[in-house]
Amino acid sequence: MNLKPGWLLLLTISAGVWSVPIERNGGNQEPKEEVPEESMDTGLYYDRYLREVIEVLETDPHFREKLQTANTEDIKNGRLSKELDLVSHHVRTRLDELKRQEVSRLRMLLKAKLDSTNTQSLQMDHASLLKQFEHLDPHNQNTFEAKDLELLISTATKDLENYDAERHEEFKRYEMLKEHERREYLKGLDQEKREKEEKRMQELKDKHRQHPKVNAPGSVAQLREVWEETDGLDPQEFNPKTFFKLHDTNEDGVLDEQELEALFTKELEKVYDPKNEEDDMMEMEEERLRMREHVMKNVDTNKDRLVSLEEFLKSTEKKEFNNPKEWETLDTKPMYTEEELQRFEAELRDKEEELKRRAETLRQEQELLKERGKALEAQRREYQQAVLEMSQRQKEQPAADGQPPAGPNGELQFQAQTQKPEDEAKAPAEHEPEVQQNNLPAEPPQNLPIHT
Repeated sequence: MNLKPGWLLLLTISAGVWSVPIERNGGNQEPKEEVPEESMDTGLYYDRYLREVIEVLETDPHFREKLQTANTEDIKNGRLSKELDLVSHHVRTRLDELKRQEVSRLRMLLKAKLDSTNTQSLQMDHASLLKQFEHLDPHNQNTFEAKDLELLISTATKDLENYDAERHEEFKRYEMLKEHERREYLKGLDQEKREKEEKRMQELKDKHRQHPKVNAPGSVAQLREVWEETDGLDPQEFNPKTFFKLHDTNEDGVLDEQELEALFTKELEKVYDPKNEEDDMMEMEEERLRMREHVMKNVDTNKDRLVSLEEFLKSTEKKEFNNPKEWETLDTKPMYTEEELQRFEAELRDKEEELKRRAETLRQEQELLKERGKALEAQRREYQQAVLEMSQRQKEQPAADGQPPAGPNGELQFQAQTQKPEDEAKAPAEHEPEVQQNNLPAEPPQNLPIHT
């Protein structure tokens, strides 16, 4: 993606690639090879959304023209955002789609966060939860409006202004952690081994400090070195304007932060080598950041985080350009005080105690679950035994209790039984008429006369 200076003005997003050394052999100058563009991550959690919005807006000729003529204030105060109403329909449609995708992504992040904290919400109010994200309008989740562009620019500007400070603080904590681990390691050794290890560590520090002189970044000596060793040109023919154009790799008329940082590689190689045990590559990146900030402070007069050709040429006229102070590398002064280290170690101890308490709580809960599991298993076995015993009693129950015997599947079984002779004699015949007492016939004779 090729971004214009208007966007780089505030967002500090590189349009091209890291500056690549240009190989030249004396007078035989070879043309620069085409290097595929490479996205430089801003470090913002909404970096992709930011880039895609800019890429879509730059496809509109009207907006691109306005962007090229806009200044810092036009962008900061929201005037540029109002031009969104004049872009073409397909651009607005694409922006709407990008916003819906970003809202969907944020919803997934929120759900993952809630799931991780075991917070179950059947009726999640996304509009309220989305308010914590400042780079878009949470009340309108379907269309991209001027307010969205204004919020995106202002939030990115604010976040990027704090980005370097956060990187410095992160590096300081990294250095304090290294020192803490070193001290803890030495505590675990006996006196003889400790003295030997302390001597070895001091030798590595001394070896790291024994490096060639580092030129001040942005000075004539530093730029001439790049001109000669990287560009392969005669140092006596150094020309600031030509130098600027050579290292404006994306040819946008300015040197952005990545293009500037690429200029310091030769100086950093004097101090840091990834093959050496004593050289820390994290420290090298911190050194690169310090060099870039030094140049920006002295060259970037309008504080737009870019160096224009005019600003660059004016900086070469300053006294500091030809007679700079000697550059002090990180190894010349500590990054933290002993008091800061003690507070950091106390913080580590508190966190360690908290982790131990949580681990103990989890262990107790695990033991409790094991005991409950054992009790449930014993109860299950008791139930199984009771069921077996009941089934056995049902099988062995005699038929004399009035219940017919049961079959193999629990069904009732009926069997025909034969009566005994004496029982048959006692039982009256089922179809025989009853005998009248005194042997009288049951009915009067048929032919007897009837007496009146």
